[in-house]
Amino acid sequence: MTTEALLRVQLRRLLSGLSDHGHQHLTEVETDLAQTTILLSEAIEKLGASFMAIHKAVSAQQEAVDKLLTAASTTPEVAEQLRSMQGEIDTHVNSAVTGLQFQDMTSQLIGRTVRRVTGLRDVLGVVGSSGSGVLPESDTEQIADLLERINKLLDEQSGKLESRLWKQVSQTHMNSGEIELF
Repeated sequence: MTTEALLRVQLRRLLSGLSDHGHQHLTEVETDLAQTTILLSEAIEKLGASFMAIHKAVSAQQEAVDKLLTAASTTPEVAEQLRSMQGEIDTHVNSAVTGLQFQDMTSQLIGRTVRRVTGLRDVLGVVGSSGSGVLPESDTEQIADLLERINKLLDEQSGKLESRLWKQVSQTHMNSGEIELF
């Protein structure tokens, strides 16, 4: 086999290998992201339930304190201090629950990442399928033309992928107002 024929075979193998290995690794990334989303959702759900249980227990405790204050003779200052503490606890619990809404933003980011991985896998598929056009009998000009077509296809696919992805991650349900990242 001539040097040029060997180079053609190696180029074809390179393009095919790039596509195959890229596809394999991107599939693994996609699987990891899906598992991360599930774990994040479960963790946020448990944290939210815990905060709500804490809030319920503190509210019950406050009711008991209110009954004691009504039954006992306490100073107005002590009663006001206890009410103030209850309001502060309510504020902190509500703030913590509101903070858990970051799950929505991370879910948006993970979803966008999964779409990017899927798109990149498609782009690599173009490289693999286009590389099959390199035949051992192809001359240098044919290889150059094929590489130019592959480059154009990659640019087109990459542009399509970029235009399909929403750049912004937003959260509109936070008490503090709308938050936009990126």
